[in-house]
Amino acid sequence: MKNSKTVLIDKNPGRNAQTYGIARELNTDLDLIHEPSVGVIGNKGDSQCYIGVEKKVSVIHEALRNRIGKNIDQLQMRLVQPEFTVATSDGIRNGTKEMRYSLIGREVTNDSICEHLSASGLEGTIAVVACDKPPVGTLSAILEHNRPAIIMSDGSIRPGIDTVTQEPIDIITSYQLAGSDDEELKKRIACEACPGYGSCGGMFTYNTMQTFIGVVGMQPLHMISPASEDVRRIKDFPNELINHLDNLIKKDIKPRDIVTRDSIRNAIIVSMAVGGSTNVMLHAPELARAAGYKSFVDDIMSPDEFNHLSENIVPVVINARPFGEYSMVDIDAKGGIQVFVKDLLNAGLLNGETLTCTGDTLSEQLDKLNPNLPDGKVIYPVKLPFKPTGGLRVLGGNLSPEYSAVLKLAGVEGGLENNIFNGKAKIFDGEQSLLKSLEESPNQFKNLDMIIVRYEGPVGGPGMPEMLDSTSRITSLCRERNIIVGLMTDGRFSGGSVGLVIGHVGPEAAIGGPIALIEEGDDIIVDLNKNEINCTQLSDLDTYNQRKDIWNEKVSENNGFHPSVGEADTRLLNRMRSSAVSAIFGAGMHPDRKLWISNPRITNNDLFIPKNKFK
Repeated sequence: MKNSKTVLIDKNPGRNAQTYGIARELNTDLDLIHEPSVGVIGNKGDSQCYIGVEKKVSVIHEALRNRIGKNIDQLQMRLVQPEFTVATSDGIRNGTKEMRYSLIGREVTNDSICEHLSASGLEGTIAVVACDKPPVGTLSAILEHNRPAIIMSDGSIRPGIDTVTQEPIDIITSYQLAGSDDEELKKRIACEACPGYGSCGGMFTYNTMQTFIGVVGMQPLHMISPASEDVRRIKDFPNELINHLDNLIKKDIKPRDIVTRDSIRNAIIVSMAVGGSTNVMLHAPELARAAGYKSFVDDIMSPDEFNHLSENIVPVVINARPFGEYSMVDIDAKGGIQVFVKDLLNAGLLNGETLTCTGDTLSEQLDKLNPNLPDGKVIYPVKLPFKPTGGLRVLGGNLSPEYSAVLKLAGVEGGLENNIFNGKAKIFDGEQSLLKSLEESPNQFKNLDMIIVRYEGPVGGPGMPEMLDSTSRITSLCRERNIIVGLMTDGRFSGGSVGLVIGHVGPEAAIGGPIALIEEGDDIIVDLNKNEINCTQLSDLDTYNQRKDIWNEKVSENNGFHPSVGEADTRLLNRMRSSAVSAIFGAGMHPDRKLWISNPRITNNDLFIPKNKFK
């Protein structure tokens, strides 16, 4: 009697023809073509962030090919060709209309990897990730597919060196010179800021999310901090990844076994402790969704608990760009992220029993790594932190009834005396009008202005562009004139942004959120004692209703959209406009938006209190 494989071969010669052909071209055993598939995927795009990915994917693919075979000590699997995703460059596109595609790149990555994993039926995947949106889209698709997988960061770019001052510089240095009149200086710094290749090197969004992915369990911790050009990424890590993947396959450990409520909470706490990017508050809800949770605020962590942790429990433990001095390569030189993760665990701030892609628990992985103690200059101990409170805060109030607004407290350089900012609204419908004003008439901005940039949310942009160009110019202007100017938006920020900047204000202006009703000169109060942002004038119900009626009339006269929304002139932008959910749910594209309507403000009295803060 013929076995099932022989029957399959006999009955499906058309399907087998290409399968045999691929196996021959990849130089793998033809007898394995009906075994479960394994392969490598990578992120690609149009910037230095992605240059190192292809080589690493090629090395891992070759290592996999050498490990595949019919011997008992080999992976008896079918090898598939490497696959790559595409995304735009945040660094190149910031300040342009094309920045609308940045967050959409996360969604496109999710879609393309979903198609590849599902249609190819991969039972084992190694992913090499770069920049900041594609890694989240990659992990989201891996979680949806839910078969054994492991991730490796492509790694950071090394800092440039200012040839005049000999100080380390990076892309943020060059952005903050945008308002300078010294064209020679701007060109020199631009030429010197980004040598080599790799993703942004500070604790911007890329390294915030790589740290998140490591702590959540999907990437070995010691593979996060080495630079993209570090030889370990070619020499040592490929076979380590294959060993771990082999173990995950044999034990049937799936991504949703690893990415759980407890591991996501660990990753959020570490994001606070590194003064991480505000973008984590878009990506964490998206990853929670992909892991099977309906709502981040319901199922993972409420706003009240988040703020309690940030205010009272979790300090900032690294002295890193953009709010500090050092880059990820400096953290690597002091032992890597495992140094502060271990210290946070020892302080009782993390759950060490969560499973990781190494097959060990978080505690066991850290014990095997046996990291150094914090050096006290680059990495600080929990007992003597770099900053006493966590780097992120989420805000409610009458301008953010969804409780979605987020402030990177670690990056604030002034304006919050007694935890309160009181200023006047300066309105811009769209970032381009703000950039024009900053370029042509910067002197119009006064101390304690609160710039309002609206119609840049997930629906309004569409695509929720980040505003590194704007925030960098404002930071430079404030330092030069010794004034405080804030920025509040329904869009988002780069992880490299600093200053009094509040993003993700929701509901967004394009769907009639309160931010759409602010008028020039309104009183804006940011109160971190209450964790609220309020417009005094909108506290009056008659004023609110009158302004909302005027807004509704403009929408009615413009075929259902306010005339200030951005143009959706491609199918992809239109898809984002038609299906984007609120920032509180991750600002992603979902087919039935009605299932993702925002909840009213959620409270939770089950606050996190560490069992032993200083073990």
